[in-house]
Amino acid sequence: MPAQHDIAAETELWDTYASSAFKEDDEPVFRWTQYAGHGPGPELLGDPESVLEIGCGTGRALAHLAQRGIKAAGVDLSPVMVGKVAQRWGPTGARFHCAEVLEYLRSTTETYDAVYSIFGAAWFTDPSKLFPLVQRCLNPGGVFVFSQPPAIPGAYGPQGMYKGGFAGKAMFTYRYSYRPAVWERLLTRAGFATATAQVLDAPKPGHIGTLLVRGTAAP
Repeated sequence: MPAQHDIAAETELWDTYASSAFKEDDEPVFRWTQYAGHGPGPELLGDPESVLEIGCGTGRALAHLAQRGIKAAGVDLSPVMVGKVAQRWGPTGARFHCAEVLEYLRSTTETYDAVYSIFGAAWFTDPSKLFPLVQRCLNPGGVFVFSQPPAIPGAYGPQGMYKGGFAGKAMFTYRYSYRPAVWERLLTRAGFATATAQVLDAPKPGHIGTLLVRGTAAP
């Protein structure tokens, strides 16, 4: 049975997250993994003139790209977060939209050279609904790249997640986990010409790695 997302409740969850995750003194940075100085950088996006980050969170990755002259846009569900990042990073030229990602992708007429997600909306959105919409919003030959933690062995599909511990108000959402080969199949079924997925080991043995997935649109 598909996970039933309650967008109003999830908005409250991400607004709560925004109050602790956003730091005014943070600097722009772009990295795919949860470990500083580890793994590839924005080169996975190719050489785009325009990018869209889905679930842009603190906006630091978008600001990093905008400072390099790339037309950078982001979408996030939390009005609290979007308000903070638009004020902080707007001067870099990055644009921020507050919307539910599926609704935004369905309604936008813009297309991009690259769409990406760093522990963002690609982790928290049903890929059977998300991937075809992303593919439609890419320019010919464009790329879709996302990162997130790899699946826990034996735990695949939508996984419920409480936010803020296991006491207090029940704020929860769903995140999606699959084996790398399944991610590849989901992308090709959505119309991507190529798809690769791999788990990048953590810098310290035995620590949590990073799932990196990349799909390319037909030329």
